[in-house]
Amino acid sequence: MSEPVRCDWPTASETYLEYHDHEWGRPTIREHLLFEKICLEGFQSGLSWLTILMKRPRFREVFADFDYRAVAEFGSDDIERLLQDAGIIRHRGKIEATINNAQRAIELVETEGSLVNWVWEWAVAEPERTDEGGIPAQTVRSVALAKELKRRGWKFFGPTTAYAFMQSEALTNDHDANCFVYQACQDERQAFLAGRTLRP
Repeated sequence: MSEPVRCDWPTASETYLEYHDHEWGRPTIREHLLFEKICLEGFQSGLSWLTILMKRPRFREVFADFDYRAVAEFGSDDIERLLQDAGIIRHRGKIEATINNAQRAIELVETEGSLVNWVWEWAVAEPERTDEGGIPAQTVRSVALAKELKRRGWKFFGPTTAYAFMQSEALTNDHDANCFVYQACQDERQAFLAGRTLRP
């Protein structure tokens, strides 16, 4: 039985293939999972995504399953505990940003009503492409999203990280058109977009 046609970026790692086939480019309806995506994209900065995936189970253990209300309560003792944990990325700035962003997530929900609904206002109708037709590292929309979150006090979430998040959350569908999960992801995305108002 031949392998299905996929995007060209997943390696032969079973973990990577599983992520590509079942997670990347699919909407998240649970807020703690969406917050997890935001945080892990920040931790990934400068590293391979496969490294993050291999460490994700431990990240979930030590960050309260990315329940942002619980993470928002982390203090200096928690930061020192996390800096000693070899099972995650031991980067003080990224750890402190995760706690800060959990606090900012609470504020956003208090003012906007829902983290998921607010994030999905940033979805795009059609993916942006480079002049050569390739997938860009950042886009006009990802720059705007990063700028807005920075205005709200979020940290470690620049335009490139924002675009990687948009791809993973299906705010844009960047699966290759001939990828075997492209249409399924497109259908899920369209169902999630139904009735929503996108930002101009």
